[in-house]
Amino acid sequence: MAAIYSGIYLKLKSAKTSWEDKLKLARFAWISHQCFLPNKEQVLLDWVSHTLVSNYNKKLELDDEVVEKLWTYLDNVIHSRRLQDLLKSGKTIGLSFSIAQVINERLSEACSQKTQQNIGTVLNCSSGILSTPSLCIIYTAKCELLVDLLSKLCKLACQQLSSDDAVGCQLFSVLQLTFAQYLLIQRQQTNPNRVFGQVTGHLLQPCLLLRHLLTVRSWTQADDNHVRQHLSREIRNQIETLLQAGLFQAELFSSYKEELLPEQEVQEKKKGAFKSLLLPVNTVQTNLGSDFCEPALHGAVVAGSVSLLYKLFLDSYCKAENHLVCFHMFSRLFGCLRLSDLQQGGREDMLSPVDWSTELLALEQLLSLVLSSDIYNVASDRIRHKEVQFGFYRKLAQMLLSHSQASIPAWFRCLKLLISLNHLIVDPDLDDLVSSAWIDAEASEPRTKKPQETLINTVFQTYSKLRQSPRLFEEVLTVICRPAVDELRPPIFSAGLTVKLRECLLELPPNQILDILCLFVEKCQTLIIPAVEGSTDMALKLMAVCSVLHAFLFNMRSLDDVTPSPVVLRTQNLLAKIQKGIIQPLMELLQAPRREEEKSDLWLRKASDTTLLLVYTWVEVDTLFGVSCSKYVSPTAEIAGAVTEPAARQGHFSISAFLPGLREQSWERVMEIANSFASPSKYCLELLTLQKMKMILMQAKADLQTLQHAAAFILESGRSTMSRGESEPWDGDISVISDLTYPTAHWHLVVSNLTILLPYISLEDVQYVANVLLETLMLAKAQEAAMDQEPSISTEKISLGLMHSSFLPEMKILHCAFLTRLIIKFSTVLPTATRDPVDLPLQQLFASNIPWHEEILAPCKTLDLLEVPSENKLLKDELSLSWKTLEKVAQCIVLLAKSGCPVTLKESQLESCLGLLDIFSLLKLDSFLPSDCTRCFLVLLSLLANTRASVSCSKLLLLKFLSTCLHLLRCLQAGRNANSVFKVLHASDVLEAVMISQFTASKFFSDVLTVPLWAQYLQEFHAFLEDFLQMVIERRQSVRLNLEKFISFLVSCKPDTGAAKSKDRKNWNPAAEQLLLMTFTTLCHVVTLHLQQLPEKKLHSADVLSALLEPVVLQMVRTVQHGLQSNTPNQLLPVAFIPSVTTLLKADLSHPVRRGWQKEPSGFLEQPRIKLYQEFYSQILRELPCAGHNLQFLQPALQFLTVFCSVPELYPGKEAAVMVGFAIKKLLSGPAITTQVIQSMEMELTEVLVQLLGNCSVEEFYAIMRLVLQGLELRHVWQQKAKMQTKEACQDPSLISIVVVPILETVAALLRQGEGVLVNPHHVSLAFNILLTIPLDHLKLEDYSGVFLGVHEVLFSVVQCHPKVLLKAAPSFLNSFHRLVVSVMHEGRQKGDRGNTDEFEVILQCAHLVERMYTHIAAEMEDFTVFSAFMVAQYVTELQKVTLHPAVKTHLTEGIYHILDLCIERDIKFLNASLPAGVREVFKDLYNDYNHYHKAKKQGEEKYTA
Repeated sequence: MAAIYSGIYLKLKSAKTSWEDKLKLARFAWISHQCFLPNKEQVLLDWVSHTLVSNYNKKLELDDEVVEKLWTYLDNVIHSRRLQDLLKSGKTIGLSFSIAQVINERLSEACSQKTQQNIGTVLNCSSGILSTPSLCIIYTAKCELLVDLLSKLCKLACQQLSSDDAVGCQLFSVLQLTFAQYLLIQRQQTNPNRVFGQVTGHLLQPCLLLRHLLTVRSWTQADDNHVRQHLSREIRNQIETLLQAGLFQAELFSSYKEELLPEQEVQEKKKGAFKSLLLPVNTVQTNLGSDFCEPALHGAVVAGSVSLLYKLFLDSYCKAENHLVCFHMFSRLFGCLRLSDLQQGGREDMLSPVDWSTELLALEQLLSLVLSSDIYNVASDRIRHKEVQFGFYRKLAQMLLSHSQASIPAWFRCLKLLISLNHLIVDPDLDDLVSSAWIDAEASEPRTKKPQETLINTVFQTYSKLRQSPRLFEEVLTVICRPAVDELRPPIFSAGLTVKLRECLLELPPNQILDILCLFVEKCQTLIIPAVEGSTDMALKLMAVCSVLHAFLFNMRSLDDVTPSPVVLRTQNLLAKIQKGIIQPLMELLQAPRREEEKSDLWLRKASDTTLLLVYTWVEVDTLFGVSCSKYVSPTAEIAGAVTEPAARQGHFSISAFLPGLREQSWERVMEIANSFASPSKYCLELLTLQKMKMILMQAKADLQTLQHAAAFILESGRSTMSRGESEPWDGDISVISDLTYPTAHWHLVVSNLTILLPYISLEDVQYVANVLLETLMLAKAQEAAMDQEPSISTEKISLGLMHSSFLPEMKILHCAFLTRLIIKFSTVLPTATRDPVDLPLQQLFASNIPWHEEILAPCKTLDLLEVPSENKLLKDELSLSWKTLEKVAQCIVLLAKSGCPVTLKESQLESCLGLLDIFSLLKLDSFLPSDCTRCFLVLLSLLANTRASVSCSKLLLLKFLSTCLHLLRCLQAGRNANSVFKVLHASDVLEAVMISQFTASKFFSDVLTVPLWAQYLQEFHAFLEDFLQMVIERRQSVRLNLEKFISFLVSCKPDTGAAKSKDRKNWNPAAEQLLLMTFTTLCHVVTLHLQQLPEKKLHSADVLSALLEPVVLQMVRTVQHGLQSNTPNQLLPVAFIPSVTTLLKADLSHPVRRGWQKEPSGFLEQPRIKLYQEFYSQILRELPCAGHNLQFLQPALQFLTVFCSVPELYPGKEAAVMVGFAIKKLLSGPAITTQVIQSMEMELTEVLVQLLGNCSVEEFYAIMRLVLQGLELRHVWQQKAKMQTKEACQDPSLISIVVVPILETVAALLRQGEGVLVNPHHVSLAFNILLTIPLDHLKLEDYSGVFLGVHEVLFSVVQCHPKVLLKAAPSFLNSFHRLVVSVMHEGRQKGDRGNTDEFEVILQCAHLVERMYTHIAAEMEDFTVFSAFMVAQYVTELQKVTLHPAVKTHLTEGIYHILDLCIERDIKFLNASLPAGVREVFKDLYNDYNHYHKAKKQGEEKYTA
């Protein structure tokens, strides 16, 4: 052994041994049990450490490869299981401090070389050392080494984050571990100055840079997922903890205070004591100001760091007495920002837009912290500190306003925060604020629009509360009247700001609003109107002022009969002044004759816009005040009688009567200017015209001709712009209407007022409106995604809103016209055919010579049918003509379908048809007349039966098209006019046409039979057939004839790839086969269902229908057998097969010979049929576990098993029921089965299990139950978090309804089995442990209801079924029940408006359950008397904390009265003596009510009880 020892040690020390051999020896010595060195592990660690240290000290010169191998050896030793086991056994093994220095130096080299290659092993060594306590001492004993390591790792992490390389996990894992070790050491250090020095000297800069880079990095998929999701957040949190503990310890506050407070205040406080030499703020500022990173990053890092440092400072030191210190810290940290240079007169161009955004964001965060921490007390600052804070904030506001940054959201937010601190900070510069942040601000982007509106809303609220709104709007007026920076200013009131203004105006006194309006009117009269002619600038100012007048007049509170008379009089005078002082001069200006070229001048257009906007505003407000306030007298009252006379005299529409003194000729000149451009003027003319219509309609006798002229004028006004099809969204502001927003505004006006316009427009105009509606809807479908993100009004949104509204069906003429336009659009999409137009069905459905609208227009015609019989006959002839046309079209569709000459559609045409079908689906089909319903049916039938897709078309698109057509046909069948189609078509013809077309289309689908769209298509096909056949039978007209024809057609069908009647099965088409099977199944199901419902008197009809079904059943059997033979072995059964076999089996089971089944099976079924069912059953059992979450297969498969298991004779084997149970268990334990899947097939599962367990033997029952108990692993529930416990499930709100409620139901069901099953009382008491983990607060109401009911049922089951356990575990029971009482009190407390009645009903139900439990305890549990006082004490203690809703309180009070019945006099005295003062008062009130109401009533009942 000595030889071995001396040999290895000497060879490791010998210079003659090669390093390769030394490393081999060292590895052998470490792992070999045959090598016995004294203290071998320590010797080997010392050797490798010494070697590495010597190399870095230049005492040895080793190759890089050898050095790397030495590091690898050290890493292997540190991470070896042998070392860990030795350390756990208590053996002392350590490393030298010099190895820590070497590791730090190696990392330092990597930092300076900016390469991280070949340091992975070193990082691994660091990780191993830091995670092993006995080795970690080399860092923890010398904190400087740990600080140095942390600094180097931070710099390496910064380099990796700054590079383009993907971020790996290793470095950040070591960094996180190092942070954790340092934070542990930092908390143990007793010298705060030393810790401060370590952090500021070595860690502050790299930590701040690292935090910034982690925050701003755009993570990619290439980056390590663990770093991205977890480590980055954890490291940021560790940095904050490190800075908090290092820079802002409680012991350092005196140093901060000395440095931050002015000299005299410090001297007063310290009374001449010596100042500390530590200058913490200056040290931090120096760190932030020095160049510790690239210049391009420096500003952003500092900006992101100052808010963090200030937050940490406030968290440590912010108390009421330290607010001044906190403010000075804020001002010093603000000095670190580049914004502070601008306060000192720095150049604005030194900051780029990105820099501005970063700096303002930092300032916003600082100001938010000041505001939220309540640092600025206005009174204290003024009285005690000579407004030092106010002065600083004033300079800050001046700097922000003098360097406007309206394109940056944070700029608006900073100003808002300053106003929130004290409005006087900004008040001296109110005009600059109004100008730069509102009137002249170019904040058009949504991200800046919202903060701008928030700022201006804050200004509105502030000045309205101070009752200084007139001063605010005086400044607004001043800014408007200044020379504009640009030719066109943005609108003063956006849609959002108008809402904010409305809210403020509702709070303002009426006289203040009138003061503001008078101010604007006077400025208009004196300054703007005299100079407006020829001046574009003045015209723009006029528009701005008048838009403010419009906003105020439209959003102020209306006059009514309770408005004070002086306010009414002032308002009258104001409107008179607007009319005479503004409107009349402007009208006179517009009436002046002008040359043609002058009419296009901008000033004239703006003057026209302003005039008509003001006229409309004036007329609307004047009319409203006249209607709502009886004290109001209109300035035009003397000519009120002339409103309709000019129009009546002239025989056409005019608005001149609105304005006294305006001649008709002058008005025509104004209209000429207004109508020459798509502008606010044109829109206002439409509004005025509409207002005139409303006023005429309010009169006793309306002038029909005038109304028709007015309606035609409104539609004609926008016809040319709407026909161009170019429009932009509009925000609702009249003053900003342009060429592109005018169509939107016009369409909004038309659609909003259709109920007024529609009775007075011609049929051609109705068709025009229908056409525009259709065109805009087609655009809406194309731009659906973009529309959702657009907050403004658009033509597409308006049209969609009309389609979804309940108004369109009421406008029958428009509804009908829209259908006609839709049919025309379908016909234009379809390709032009070479055949005679008479053979094209769709073109005949909108023929202009057919009176399609006559049924709607007929009631409107004022005809006396007794006097004019010829007119009546003409009307009937017109109606019969439309039905004859429909009949002709129907025959044409059927003939085309049977002749097999469909129109071929390209993919683009198919997509267009789908888009139109989407619009078709928006129609309210029940609102159509019978003829229009028939037209709809024929359109859909023609699309289905007379078209086919080209070979190049997408098969999935074709499936979607066919499914949509079938779905819409089904919707029509469900309508009230469904029978109208049978006036023009035989049912068998419809079915035959549909079947032929679907067989023809199915030859495309042979390779898409497994996609979900195919299953969806089959479902729609089945639903259509079922509904249609059901309707045919329910009509009871030619039922036998229609079914005979249809069955005859079906029996002759052979689903091949060619014609429907081919007898060659070589080209068998599986898609057509499934369609045929689905048809057979549906037919059998509907007829069988009808037979079962027939009364006994109609047995002859039953025999006839049964005879009809016989060939169907035979053909169905042959088709199923062929399909099963040709099915691919490793593929699931086709979806159509399972319902077919189920239907066959049901039909066989309902056979009259069913009664003799037990005696003679052959009398019931033929042996081949039994074999078919048994083979199918075996196939289902094989495929069931493999189906995954395929509900289209699972649901029908379980339905088949339900029917099959209802006849035990079909599976005579002993283990058949167990096999079904095993297959179901295997299915449910599969990885694809989720809670949603189980919920979707819950009904089918229940039915099959009921049949299975109802018919099985005792042995099979026990075998199935064993399978169920083995399967209670609930793997499908615990996928997210494996092996979660009930308590953990309760902590996840999403699992409440999925896991917690079923667990409670299961526990309650087990407890209800009684003491005969649950023999051990301990098992019952375990239920209380479960109940105590269940949360009853902070739940959604639906979850709360389920959990409450579950807990109550568990407790009630214990009370009813386990009384012995209840007495022993009474405290646990009462604790659980008390939690229910507390939760009901919390949910049922008084909340003002209770909101949703259904939700409150749930609370009442829970309160009733608590009452029931109290009553049951009092009635049944006599031994509970000892706990009655305790229960009452619990109740009143909680009652004292809340104010209950009366209905809830009634239930709870009735319940506790029954517990008070158990209390004896000693209990009452005990409660009065022991309860706290406030609770005692509640108890006294409860006990008095108990004696007065409940006890007296009870004694009265006992008196008369035998």
